[in-house]
Amino acid sequence: MPAIPALPTLRAVAACITLLMATGAALAQVSVKDPWVRATVAQQKATGAFMQISSTEPVRLVEAKSAAARIVEIHEMRMDGDRMMMKAIDALDIVPGRTLELKPGSYHIMLIDVVKPVNAGDKLPLTLVIEGRDGKRSAVEVSAEARAMNAARPAAAAEHRHAH
Repeated sequence: MPAIPALPTLRAVAACITLLMATGAALAQVSVKDPWVRATVAQQKATGAFMQISSTEPVRLVEAKSAAARIVEIHEMRMDGDRMMMKAIDALDIVPGRTLELKPGSYHIMLIDVVKPVNAGDKLPLTLVIEGRDGKRSAVEVSAEARAMNAARPAAAAEHRHAH
């Protein structure tokens, strides 16, 4: 006959389960809407990825990865006088109640040294690395459809929701 765990052991197990449930409830809900990349033209080795990201908790986009490019960076594009400047940045804050918009001419994800041409309609995998206030990181997997340079934004955009 198996031994019945002692009452203190049962209490410890119950406390651990309660703690895990509470931790899960406190995790941020990250939502990614309308992820897309710009299709490339002949000999073009870089492109941008764009989307809208929101979260129920304060988090940061600290990294992006993709098998479609050898280098992936978070970029800022801004005007410096009459010159447009683009540079890699370490992270972007995602504030609850506000949408972080990655768009042409602004913040975006830069895919550098793409491994093959990106044609309109292609689906590129992206991994967004999200960091919480506690420093813990989690990954949001996104599939971004390639659009021609002059393509209009579709009326109904895909939405991805992930708990972190």
